[in-house]
Amino acid sequence: MSKSRNLFFLLSLSVIFVLALAYNFADRNIAKLPPDPRTVNAQYDFDLRIIAAANAANAPLEGTGPLGLGRKALKQEIVAWDLEIAPDGTGLPVGSGSVSYGEEIFSEQCSVCHGDFAEGVDRWPELAGGEGTLADEDPLKTVGSYWPHLSTAWDYIHRSMPYGYAQSLSDDDVYAMLAYILYSNDIIEDEEFVLSNENFLDVEMPNANGFIIDDRDVTEYPLFSGDPCMKDCKLKVEVTMRARVLDVTPEDDGS
Repeated sequence: MSKSRNLFFLLSLSVIFVLALAYNFADRNIAKLPPDPRTVNAQYDFDLRIIAAANAANAPLEGTGPLGLGRKALKQEIVAWDLEIAPDGTGLPVGSGSVSYGEEIFSEQCSVCHGDFAEGVDRWPELAGGEGTLADEDPLKTVGSYWPHLSTAWDYIHRSMPYGYAQSLSDDDVYAMLAYILYSNDIIEDEEFVLSNENFLDVEMPNANGFIIDDRDVTEYPLFSGDPCMKDCKLKVEVTMRARVLDVTPEDDGS
């Protein structure tokens, strides 16, 4: 009986020790959820209420389609789900946030994955740096080096971050966090800078002109979508180049 008690006591101590280690690891390495309601997005909560109210209205099912299921989304539901922010600023909410406040939020909610200075941790994405690397064999694509529109960053943070707790940030939090990311990329240099919906379009992204408009519907599609030739067509077709010469033919290694 004495041996059983000693064994039970040792096992209990081992369990307590393991739990203490696990708690200590989690406390140091896992991002904490917001401790108070200030970071809960009021607009998101309002949107959820709109959706609930729309569904509660018992909109009649239309019964169309192959299975006779579903209905068209109500206007209220579309408005609630529409989080899009356009490059010209359309959709931006009224709000503002400073670099210093953004650094505080970033440290609390993002640094565990993206690092204290947006430099990335382990294999998590780097958000800063990479300037002048896009032509390299291994380019570093960050908010500063690659993204052409600031609205893309605002939309993504607002829609999807923090990881595992998406859409929990207020609009002011998003402005502040984005201001800190811009500061980390040296796109803005003033530590007292405040980003808002009023000066949002004044920020010039380094790679704003790095993309081209896809105009293939005008320049290429007409060349390949005409009626096929049915008479007086070209009589002779010549091969002007071979794939092997262009070095695009896979080599036969005998396997």
